[in-house]
Amino acid sequence: MSMLLSPPISPPAEADAQLRERGYAVLDAAGLSELLDLQRGDLDALRPFWNDLPPDAHLKDGGRYRRRRHSCFVVDGGQVTQVPHRAHWQPIEYNALHGGIERWFEPMDPAMLALPAWPRLLRVLAERASALKGAQPWYVEAHPFRIDTTDGIGRPTPEGAHRDGVDLVAVLLVQRHQVKGGETRVFEADGPQGLRFTMSQPWTTLLLDDARVVHETTPIQPVGEGAHRDTLVITLRSGGFQGVT
Repeated sequence: MSMLLSPPISPPAEADAQLRERGYAVLDAAGLSELLDLQRGDLDALRPFWNDLPPDAHLKDGGRYRRRRHSCFVVDGGQVTQVPHRAHWQPIEYNALHGGIERWFEPMDPAMLALPAWPRLLRVLAERASALKGAQPWYVEAHPFRIDTTDGIGRPTPEGAHRDGVDLVAVLLVQRHQVKGGETRVFEADGPQGLRFTMSQPWTTLLLDDARVVHETTPIQPVGEGAHRDTLVITLRSGGFQGVT
């Protein structure tokens, strides 16, 4: 297996400053647990729910390599409220492949949302968004993904390098099993600087200021049976959810 480039891990106390200065910050599992004030086992309790993700029926490249769910929330101060199930929508300028259409996915399992780690995770991410953009209600979309190699190759970001049209993006690695590839790439939206690394350890978390950087993950290939890469992508947006206007 090829050498993995380690991510530039930030101490949790420096995450907000690095988000402001660089447009991104990376936490390891210990740093995320510290921010959440939870045990690692509380995070690991979320992992079994990735074994029950329905296929993504909206892939325009004809692929069968992605499974996902989708639910939406509002975080206002310390209060986390799940909103009625709604479509995921992005404008074409942010997602040239799948933008401009309403994509309906099955909602997240209520049993997962009832675990202690879930509301705590959303509150802590909202705190990071407020530190970056100012305190306000945050409109949150959550996407558990499994990318597998059913087609011989799996594409975590089939749309390529992109922004999401939100304020803060969090990408959490849940599991990486029997795959090679899957390199994370982060670039300045308006400049030449960039970096690349591989998220290989569970609960490594990439935080992105979506206004300042674009990001992508390279395709994965199998190196053994049952190859897959599980992630949780959470976006936070001010003012409301994206939708058809």
